[in-house]
Amino acid sequence: MLRRLPDLWLFLLVAFGLSWLFALPIWLMDASTSASVFMAMGVAMMFTPTLAVLAVRLRDRRRGDVTTRREWAVRTGLSAGGSRGRMFALVALAWFGVPVLVVVATALSVAFGLLSVDLREFSLFRQSLAAAPGGPPPVEVGVLVIAQIVSMVLVAPVINSIAAFGEEWGWRGWLLPRLMPLGTWRALLVSGVIWGLWHFPLTLRGYNYPELGAWAAPMFIVFCVGFGALLSWLRLYSGSVWPAVVGHGSLNASAGLAIILGDAADPPVFVVAGITGLVGSVLLAVVSALLFKYRPVERPAPATVAA
Repeated sequence: MLRRLPDLWLFLLVAFGLSWLFALPIWLMDASTSASVFMAMGVAMMFTPTLAVLAVRLRDRRRGDVTTRREWAVRTGLSAGGSRGRMFALVALAWFGVPVLVVVATALSVAFGLLSVDLREFSLFRQSLAAAPGGPPPVEVGVLVIAQIVSMVLVAPVINSIAAFGEEWGWRGWLLPRLMPLGTWRALLVSGVIWGLWHFPLTLRGYNYPELGAWAAPMFIVFCVGFGALLSWLRLYSGSVWPAVVGHGSLNASAGLAIILGDAADPPVFVVAGITGLVGSVLLAVVSALLFKYRPVERPAPATVAA
C-alpha cells in the first residue's frame, strides 16, 4: 500500500502543473516542433520534476520532518547507492550501452524494411541541415556525420545529462521507490505511464511522431514504459539515480541516428522505426525484462518508501 499519499499528490501537481505552465508559450504561439521556442521550453520542462521533489521536501520540513540532508539524499538516489564501484560501472554501462541499443534498433528497422538508409550522400541529414536556421554549414557532410556520431557517444551524453537530471531525480529518484509497494512490474508500468502523460504538453503537438499529430501523445507513452523500465532497473540495481541520469542523457544524445543515416527519398516513419518507434520500444522492453530476470533488484526499504 502506498504511503504518504499527500506527498505523492503534491509531487504530481507541481511536476504536471509546471510542465503545462512552461509549455504555455508553445501553445500560445502555435509553435512548430522545430521552432527554437519549442526546444527551449522542452528543456525548461525537464526541470519540473526536480522542482516537485523540492516542493515535497519544503512541505515535509515545514511539518517537522527531521530527516537530515544526507539521509534524504540517500533516499532520493543522490548518493552512490550500496556500492560506489557498482554505481560507476552502471554509469559506464548506461553511457555506452544506450547508444548500442540505438544502433541495434536502427539495424533492426533496416532489416525489417522499416528504415531506408543513405550511407553515400546522407541525404536526410543533408536535408535537415539545409532546413536549419542559417542554412547548412560550410563543411563536408561526411565530416559532419563523423563529428555527430563521435559527439553522440563521447560529448553529448554529458551535456544532455544536465537536463536529464532534472527529470530523473523526480521520476526515478523520488517517485519510483514510492510506487514499489505496488509490486515491481506495477511500479514500472505506473511510473512509465506517468512519465508519458507528463510529456503531453509537447507530444500533443506531434513531438517525436509528427506524422501522428496529437496521437503522438499516447504513442509516446509506449516508449516511456519501455525506456522507463530500463532506467528504473539502473536506479534500483545501483541504489543511485546517477546511472539513470546518464542513460537518459545518452538516449537524448543518440536518438537521432536514424535521421543521420536516413534516405530523404524514403524518409522514416518514426512511429515504427528507430529507438523511439515500436521497434525500439519492444527492444527496450525485452532488454529490461531480461535485466530484471537475470539481475534482480532489491526493493527499497520501507524507510525509503515513506520518506
